[in-house]
Amino acid sequence: MTLLDIRKMPNQELRYAIGVDLGATKSELGIVDETGKVHQHLRLDTLAEEGDLVVERQILEGILTLQRQGGVPLLGIGVGVAGQIQAETGVVLFAPNLKWDCFPLQTSLQRSLNMPIRVLNDLRAITLGECLYGAGRGCRDLLCVFVGTGIGGGVVSNGRLLTGSTNIFGEIGHLTIDFNGPLCTCGKQGCFEAFAGGWGIAARAREAIQREGQGLASQCLLKLAGSLQGVTAKIVVEAYRQDDPMAKILIHEMQKACIAGCASLVNAYNPSRFILGGGLIDGMPEIIQLIDEGVKRGALQAATHSLEIVKAQLGKQAGVIGSAASIFSMLNMKRDFRD
Repeated sequence: MTLLDIRKMPNQELRYAIGVDLGATKSELGIVDETGKVHQHLRLDTLAEEGDLVVERQILEGILTLQRQGGVPLLGIGVGVAGQIQAETGVVLFAPNLKWDCFPLQTSLQRSLNMPIRVLNDLRAITLGECLYGAGRGCRDLLCVFVGTGIGGGVVSNGRLLTGSTNIFGEIGHLTIDFNGPLCTCGKQGCFEAFAGGWGIAARAREAIQREGQGLASQCLLKLAGSLQGVTAKIVVEAYRQDDPMAKILIHEMQKACIAGCASLVNAYNPSRFILGGGLIDGMPEIIQLIDEGVKRGALQAATHSLEIVKAQLGKQAGVIGSAASIFSMLNMKRDFRD
């Protein structure tokens, strides 16, 4: 059984799960059915600074609230977390934005709720959601790349979501673009997200302003940001739209890095559909056409012969929908294995 087999069959009664998109500042929860429709929705401010147990209690209370509001039987709870997850146990091995290290989230929620719980990487959850209900519907071989503060994604090959041997598949942001490039947060040089992720664009903009001083090339950026510390990727994009010369250099380099990174991924995984999403893509939708043209020039011709490059469709609910879909997927795969 593959991911394409888990959608609702004719005359099958709808089944429901709760999806949780656990973020460092905001968490989204929702009751989702097998058609990908969100029936109830809840947003919480994540109290990450107060520690893992406080956040776990928040999520648990949110789930119980949705259960009371929804009034439908639930198959389980899927939780997407920005971090590295141990596959068998659902232990969050490392979640830097939450400041978590080896936190047994899955076991703790299971003990409190007494139902199936699945904790998975947030971007793999979003890939699952896009595959089943979004821009990847009907496609057996697809690749998702999400460009936001960092860069990550997932791959579906022959209808199955790839996980890797230690369940950290999809660390696309650490694909090397330039051995001599800027230092990444991982400690290596020239990673994809050091050029094209939001934090990388902002860091390189601040470095460029410091080199330039108060020259003309930096005036627009500084005016929009208010201070050097206020420079963000969003500010750089805004300055780019105002023809700021420094911002134009930074965005052009970001575009080239996206083309190089995406072309390498197309050569490596040979998808038939390439889905692009994330905050920076949403803020610069025109970049999709540039990436499409650049990848089809730069990647192997055989790999791009029938390739479609499209925008992600599920928007801000992608994490909730995909996390819930992980429960449908998990239970169907288990049933198939027993049979």
